[in-house]
Amino acid sequence: MTQPSNEVKYLLFDVESVADGAMIASTRYPGLGLAPEEACERFRFELLKESGKDFIPYTYHIPVAVVIAKIRDDFSLMEIVSLDEPQHRPQVITKYFWVGWERYARPTFITFNGRSFDLPLMELSAYRYGVSIPSWFNIYDKAFEQYRNRYNVSSHLDLHEILTNFGSSWFRGGLNLAAQIIQKPGKIDVQGNMVHELYNEGKLAEISEYCRCDVLDTYFVYLRSLLVMGRITSERESQLIEQVRSMLEEQSDSHPAYQLYLNHWSRLEQTQ
Repeated sequence: MTQPSNEVKYLLFDVESVADGAMIASTRYPGLGLAPEEACERFRFELLKESGKDFIPYTYHIPVAVVIAKIRDDFSLMEIVSLDEPQHRPQVITKYFWVGWERYARPTFITFNGRSFDLPLMELSAYRYGVSIPSWFNIYDKAFEQYRNRYNVSSHLDLHEILTNFGSSWFRGGLNLAAQIIQKPGKIDVQGNMVHELYNEGKLAEISEYCRCDVLDTYFVYLRSLLVMGRITSERESQLIEQVRSMLEEQSDSHPAYQLYLNHWSRLEQTQ
């Protein structure tokens, strides 16, 4: 049997972030002397009143956990890593993210809805922390060769855009729905709106573990998308899924989220 290559062909990732309350206080409410948390609460209230949603735009966010699944050319999962774990320093996370992309010879990014949130956030973080990424910002190349071109799927494959034909329709339900449609756990006991509270409590490890579960869901959505696109067979999808299950079982002692994920996954299979 041929051994799988150790070359990283794809970087599938998810970002967890929190609002920079100090920045919100200084730019939106200068002179009021608001504490960072007060500024965040006031901004959320205003957003809720204006739009019915209180999520603070990514432009005010900093990354506090970035989890990456390294994927081989044959779509098998090599490993899952959380950048700058356990410190989770935003500036170090940002540097590792972009330097890693270059070091692995610019693999294809895989995300779910990363076009509108995760990648813009990491680009802005590079701007904030002074990380130079000229290869990614190759805006003087031909349009179809630019890494940031929306339709350059060799650079970035956003699974949300695949499901919506590049925004032609509205996929209400997000990653949680996309995962559960194919009998994977989806959101378990942590929701995205809980990340800020966990961060304030210093629970960076819990945020990172939650992010690992999102990466797992995204990987399984990726495999099913590959099947739909005819790039793998159903037999290959099943084989790759079982490989991941074995990995989670082997590493569950080190990552509590993996055992939680396996438990919910098993319950879903028992109800089929």
